[in-house]
Amino acid sequence: MTSFSLKIVTPDGLQYDGQAEEVIVRAVSGDMGILAGHANCIAPLGMGKATVVADGKRRYAACIGGILSVMNGNVTLVPTTFEWVENIDRDRAERAYEKAQAVLQDKSATPTDIRLAQAKLRRALVRKSVAGNR
Repeated sequence: MTSFSLKIVTPDGLQYDGQAEEVIVRAVSGDMGILAGHANCIAPLGMGKATVVADGKRRYAACIGGILSVMNGNVTLVPTTFEWVENIDRDRAERAYEKAQAVLQDKSATPTDIRLAQAKLRRALVRKSVAGNR
């Protein structure tokens, strides 16, 4: 399979810089698959599992927010958060999930508390889901 240049850069630094044969990410409009020769595009990222295929091997990550750019055969992911499956702390994700659930069940929670808890719940669910791919 033909490869292309892929860079994954987060606020925490460079997560990947090399060749890849395929990238699948969750954009806000749904999942997007990128192969060599993809048309130029820019897309906002949603929350979901990212799959990177390099040297015929699949790697998974939790990818949350940011932007995807495909320009002249070069693919750049600039997510807000990107965690390779082996770096996801399952216990921490479970605690975040439980804490968010507790806020959502709290009758005294403010609308702001609820919105924040919903976002934290979605992030925790993504991490838990990706962690299941170890």
